Amino acid sequence: QVQLVESGGGSVQAGGSLRLSCAPSGYSDSSYWMGWFRQAPGKERGGVAFIGIGGRTRYAESVKGRFTISKDNAKNTLYLQMNSLKPEDTAMYYCAIAPAPLSWGFVLDSRYYKYWGQGTQVTVSS
Repeated sequence: QVQLVESGGGSVQAGGSLRLSCAPSGYSDSSYWMGWFRQAPGKERGGVAFIGIGGRTRYAESVKGRFTISKDNAKNTLYLQMNSLKPEDTAMYYCAIAPAPLSWGFVLDSRYYKYWGQGTQVTVSS
């Protein structure tokens, strides 16, 4: 059974930083894309940041230059460093894995991600 456990969420003031972590278990295949989605109340779930084989990354336009995704292969842990946080970054953040190749245009599409974590809340106050 595949489990993705997120941690690192919390409350922070605007301009602050948080680092999210995601540790997959029960998953031994080479994931093609791993990353983070977020969903705010009343809004659709949207892609935030993703990392593929070889370290290729893709970011949503709204977080470029502020968020950095990375993966520690030795620890099998995914990270999302979030800097210069804004109130509009407030959401539940979900870690996800797409265990199949994705065309570049589909990387941010949640329909192609098979494994999901339970989410970790990020709240940014103004």
